[in-house]
Amino acid sequence: MERAFLVGLDYRARPRPGGKAGGSLTRGTQAARESASLPGPSQASNVPEFSAEESLAELRALAISAGAQVAGEFLQRRDRPDPATLIGKGKLEELAGAAASASADLILFDHDLTASQQRNIEKVIDTRVIDRTQLILDIFARHARTREGQLQVELAQLEYMLPRLAGRGIEMSQLGGGIGTRGPGETQLETDRRRIYRRIRHVKEQIENVRRIRAQQRQRRESVPVATVALVGYTNAGKSTLFNALTQAAVLASPKMFATLDPTIRAVTLPSRRKALLSDTVGFIRNLPHTLVSSFRATLEEVQRASLILHVSDASSPLSAEQDAQVDRVLKELEVEGKPRLRVMNKMDLLPPKQRDSLRDDATTVHVSAAKGVGMTTLLDRIDQMLSEDAISRIRLRVPQKEGKTLAMLEARARIYSRAYKDGLVELEAEAPESVVRRVREWVVPSGKS
Repeated sequence: MERAFLVGLDYRARPRPGGKAGGSLTRGTQAARESASLPGPSQASNVPEFSAEESLAELRALAISAGAQVAGEFLQRRDRPDPATLIGKGKLEELAGAAASASADLILFDHDLTASQQRNIEKVIDTRVIDRTQLILDIFARHARTREGQLQVELAQLEYMLPRLAGRGIEMSQLGGGIGTRGPGETQLETDRRRIYRRIRHVKEQIENVRRIRAQQRQRRESVPVATVALVGYTNAGKSTLFNALTQAAVLASPKMFATLDPTIRAVTLPSRRKALLSDTVGFIRNLPHTLVSSFRATLEEVQRASLILHVSDASSPLSAEQDAQVDRVLKELEVEGKPRLRVMNKMDLLPPKQRDSLRDDATTVHVSAAKGVGMTTLLDRIDQMLSEDAISRIRLRVPQKEGKTLAMLEARARIYSRAYKDGLVELEAEAPESVVRRVREWVVPSGKS
């Protein structure tokens, strides 16, 4: 197990001319404000901010998910990032001493590093340096199980690596064009770039093949009137636990971040006896690397084609609203922010009893505990109400008793409110999906007839 030393950063906003000094802004909050999907600085007060300490705590959880042992932590506060080393020369030397005394094998920065910053830091510290994006990519690579997931992670890693090839030493530099500088031809840098470009093209072709297969499977599913419900949410919000509770599946549910990478689809029976398909998807995180969003677009198409989105939130997290805002940003990037959405506040069992008792469901929010199985009936009822596929209608039927298969099908796929036997017929009053009504139309009693 590698020993990791964590480095957090807190950039404080300087006072504006004629204004008041801004509060402490973490990198996540600054990025969120720059996004068009979130309010500007004058409106952002209604969204809780990640403090530097909370941001570092999330990095700690990511490091543990990657299999590292946290050897120490270091928090640097400054007005703006240092262009060369991000944290400044003095703090870098201080970090080098702290990391050496903790016998750290690698340094994890809670920030994206440019290639030159990474090299400059490694020269002083003489220890491997990894930024936040590289750490997330490593976790994704560790958890990808299917061929599709592995291809998508590889594509993201290659696209991350490509701009970081330049300047890896004099042997990688471009040869000059003057007298005495003409070399044998292609440089090592150009060779590496060509290899990576070739591999990127190959991986993209394979992903496109997977995408076509998935589209064919989706087309077959869509030929039957069955709605798809997609679970989305911040990483570790409890999506897989909720998925298992609703479908009785055995998907890996782990407290580690990004435990679910490969999409899973299972059928669930709704209270109306309709079937729906529930899709578990990869968790989101603040500042999710753009290369990952692009690479996993084939997987996230399940969200784009879903009839209903279940946005799962961790009700026990003090940063639930900030996490939800980050999920909203990704949903906007996927162009699905206008889809019907139901907020599922999970982990209510972790709240204090007084706070738990004060929770009330409304038209857009349901409170549940997936781990304890609390609120599942209410959630299924609400999903049933929000889906329009295979519409439910109330019907009266007179079915001959000898039609055993039809009666068994109605028993399994319709809600039966009354049943009476008369003259060899079974008179039923029921609610049934349109797909069932079509199959029993010859026995439907027209309205107005007794």
